[in-house]
Parts: sequence; structure tokens; C-alpha cells
Amino acid sequence: MSAARHFKTKSVDKSDYSIYLGKAKEFYQTMYQAEKAENWNAVGLNGVHCVISLIDSLLAKHAGIRSTEEEHMKVIDLLNSSIASMIKDVAQKSQAARRVIAKKNLIEYENRDFKQNEALDLIKQVQRFYDWAIEYI
Repeated sequence: MSAARHFKTKSVDKSDYSIYLGKAKEFYQTMYQAEKAENWNAVGLNGVHCVISLIDSLLAKHAGIRSTEEEHMKVIDLLNSSIASMIKDVAQKSQAARRVIAKKNLIEYENRDFKQNEALDLIKQVQRFYDWAIEYI
């Protein structure tokens, strides 16, 4: 039994990767627009959603699946278990994705704004993950 079966997934056509890639690119561009406008919360959320969409794109293209887990962190474990043997540096890049996605609750639900320094650090992390993911999509 595949490790991916421990996760809630649905089968998708491998060509659907382009849908998730399009979303990732939109979130990525919007993250930078938000940076220029100094909208730090928007930087953070767009960065998080960019990484999630990139993971969806990678999973669709290489495994023909998409996570349906409610917990976003589980998508990272799914990425590792499903395509680590197909793509270089998945484990290392998954840790970077985990750091970005971990910011989601802070940005959305905590009773404080996402700060400039946090947003700028997140942009660097998203940029690195984006560059790596694009290479394999």
C-alpha cells in the first residue's frame, strides 16, 4: 500500500497541474503587489496560498492526486510520501514550505498584524520554494 493512502486525496487528471500553477502564479504576483503597497497581511496570505497551490500543482502533475485534507500541513507530508522519489530535494524544500504554511494561522487568526520584517522574510522563503517548484512543474 502506498504511503499516500494514509491521506485524504482525490484523483485528478495530471493535466490539471496547470490550473494550480496558474493560481500559484497569481498568488505570487499578488504577493509582490501587496509588498509594494505595504499590505503585510496580504503579502503573508498570498505567499502561503502560493506555496499550497504549487504543492497542488506538483502533486497533480507527478502523482495525479490532490490533497483534500482540512489541515494544510498534511499536504506537505503527502508531497513527501507521494513524489519524493521522483523529484530532487523534496524533503528539504518541504521544510521550507512547512515554515511558510505555518504562518497561515498567525496571519489570519491571531489578534495582531503580520509585520513588515515577517512579510519580507516570508517573501524570501516563498521565492525559493517557487523557483524550485517551477523547475519540476
